Amino acid sequence: MSGSAGRSGGAKPGRRSRRRRRRRLTTVDETSAGGLVVDPERTSAVLIGRLDRQGRLLWSLPKGHIEDGETTEQTAVREVKEETGISAHVLQPLGTIDYWFVAERRRVHKTVHHFLLEAWGGELSDEDVEVTEVAWVPLAELEERLAYADERKLVRRARELFAAEIEEVAE
Repeated sequence: MSGSAGRSGGAKPGRRSRRRRRRRLTTVDETSAGGLVVDPERTSAVLIGRLDRQGRLLWSLPKGHIEDGETTEQTAVREVKEETGISAHVLQPLGTIDYWFVAERRRVHKTVHHFLLEAWGGELSDEDVEVTEVAWVPLAELEERLAYADERKLVRRARELFAAEIEEVAE
């Protein structure tokens, strides 16, 4: 018999297989709401800045998880207040974004309902532990400041809505 007879393949004796067992990630769905908060004159909007894992400041629209019994509109108003200090009311839906990410050994499918909101009171505040900075940003600068392409698209949609609003008033 040759030295390999009787073996049926697999890893060599004394060595572990290079294949590691992959743990299946639990898939979960999460739903949030928030939006683009503009001043009454429609010249600027509130953005929040959060640090990413590399320590970079990423600007985005305020948003957060829907709590039991809340509508998406109520969540948007509450999250804007909590994350920015600004009181606002919903003008209209702006769009929905969904994306996937992995966190804490979970594969998360997140859906975020965005609204166009108008500020009516409050003062900027970054007291929310999840927020590093808060700022009023001129509408013309939003697209270059926002970190996420989907949110930049929502800003373009809002600007189109504002342009249509101006045309209606002019007629």
